[in-house]
Amino acid sequence: MQGKIVKVSGPLIVAENMAFVKMYDVVKVGENGLIGEVIELRGDKASIQVYEETSGLAVGDKVESTFDALSVELAPGLIEGIFDGIQRPLDKMVAKYGDRIRRGMKIDNLDHEKLWEFVPTAKVGDKVTNGDQLGFVQETSIVKHIIMVPFGVEGVVESIEKGEHTIVDQIATIKTDKGLVPVKMLTRWPVRKARPYAQKQSPLSPMITGQRVIDTLFPIAKGGVAAVPGPFGSGKTVVQHQLAKWADAEIIVYVGCGERGNEMTDVLNEFPQLNDPKTGEPLMRRTVLIANTSDMPVAAREASIYTGITIAEYFRDMGYNVAIMADSTSRWAEALREISGRLEEMPGDEGYPAYLSSRLAEFYERAGTVRTLGSNESFGSVTAIGAVSPPGGDLSEPVSQATLRIVKVFWGLSANLAYRRHFPAIDWLISYSLYADRLKPWFDENVGEDFMTLRAFIMNILQEEANLDEIVRLVGMDALSYKDRMTMETAKMIREDYLHQNAFHETDTYTSLDKQYRMLKLIKAFYDLGNQAVADYADFDKIINCPAKERIGRAKYLEESNLQEFDEIERQLTEQLKALSTGDN
Repeated sequence: MQGKIVKVSGPLIVAENMAFVKMYDVVKVGENGLIGEVIELRGDKASIQVYEETSGLAVGDKVESTFDALSVELAPGLIEGIFDGIQRPLDKMVAKYGDRIRRGMKIDNLDHEKLWEFVPTAKVGDKVTNGDQLGFVQETSIVKHIIMVPFGVEGVVESIEKGEHTIVDQIATIKTDKGLVPVKMLTRWPVRKARPYAQKQSPLSPMITGQRVIDTLFPIAKGGVAAVPGPFGSGKTVVQHQLAKWADAEIIVYVGCGERGNEMTDVLNEFPQLNDPKTGEPLMRRTVLIANTSDMPVAAREASIYTGITIAEYFRDMGYNVAIMADSTSRWAEALREISGRLEEMPGDEGYPAYLSSRLAEFYERAGTVRTLGSNESFGSVTAIGAVSPPGGDLSEPVSQATLRIVKVFWGLSANLAYRRHFPAIDWLISYSLYADRLKPWFDENVGEDFMTLRAFIMNILQEEANLDEIVRLVGMDALSYKDRMTMETAKMIREDYLHQNAFHETDTYTSLDKQYRMLKLIKAFYDLGNQAVADYADFDKIINCPAKERIGRAKYLEESNLQEFDEIERQLTEQLKALSTGDN
């Protein structure tokens, strides 16, 4: 059965005689069999978004349905993979077709010929159900790829074969009520359908990123959702790169959704050279890249986020903590706007479709910490972090506002901070984390009972600085009392010595929670001892220029193996400021 094209409008075509298709069926368009997806049905006419260049298509060209939804292949071979928005492997496309993506290319999403060493963990006679582990493949030196019982299958293991297999070989059979079911390592899953789980849990532990402004002031939970909005040049991509490099998620899915090609090139060049701080192995060995840059077809940009979140859910179901970075959801929303405009739908704010908020919510709601399917109690999580690129940094535009209504962590980037070369340029006056109170018990138990108290102290000092700053600009610093000047000096320390972090410095790029805690205690000690010295009428200039204060400023460059030096700095600070208080100077 086939229909024929009656209209071509950029990435959107309209075909008639299509009564046999369903919504979201994948179709093949024209003589080259271009990949498309049905996104609207009116009578026997179907509107189809085509994921390839549509030039050359003409009225009357044939359209054939595959009767399958747009799906991804899930099997060993995903890790270290570099795919486009509909999971075509870019490295294999280059090897087979050259540097430019050609229309109608036929290539397997994953390698169907490579042999993998399958190690069974289930035995013949074992009763298994959805999500149970049958065995594993050591996909990389870091990632053990769990082979699970396919969704909808429940029964007894009839046979299972150890050894080298391709992903399309039969590795086991399961006897069910309906007969024998062959099992392969390869499964397929429709990208627009969330993968099932047993139960969703409240996230109770933080995702440690090593970025001080995030971990201390605006933490994100494992299984949480965050947005990184900011104007051009404020550092959104660098923040996401840092999170992808250093966050303690076990699997990273990085989706370059409509951003410039050079940004994805940076990722491709950097990640193989960077080592995972926990394992010492290259970061690519736990990373999946979806590269759908701005010069690729706009319709594939819309699909790329769903491709990424489906792969993330697949590894979550194995019991892994997964982080997905979407850079950026604004470009994804622009793809929605273009397709919606060509469908002649009623536009919402600024031409975006009226369903923008619900589509964003559908994406972010697929994040979370879950108890996975299977007879053994296992937990996994997907943490979703989306960059937002509002034109001119205007956070009142529709994509930013729709995102703010959904996410629980807001890392608002400031152009002013970026212009002052303060990175990460996360503005502490507009950012927030709704997970902070929920994560307090974890920080109390694993970092220090006063860690959240120190966090509150930092936030209060920065807020007081913002209030005093207006006075300083009007009448100068000398008009302030010494106590207020101590607040301003402490705020300057917090900004320059703690929140400012150099992503390109070997030591400063990552800070453990233990080191963050020690740095915070030093700053608090300076504030308390300094105020005591002020109360004892000590010379203010000597207080703020004491030698130990300079050592606090350099403390962020101390190696993680040399944290005992913080005790020496605190001892020196205490001696010097107490000496000023008693006049022994």
